[in-house]
Amino acid sequence: MSHAFYVTASYIAAFAVTFGLIGWVFIDHRGRHHELERLEAAGIRRRSARAEETR
Repeated sequence: MSHAFYVTASYIAAFAVTFGLIGWVFIDHRGRHHELERLEAAGIRRRSARAEETR
């Protein structure tokens, strides 16, 4: 096998891992956002919201 094969395989692996992590973070962000919406709809507020109300 040639040197180019290993370089190409390394780049493909690096891109796959990078885009996999980006996708994972995006999906997790959407999940946390929906969870926060559900909690706020139930009347549970964030602590930072109380600090803003007292200003």
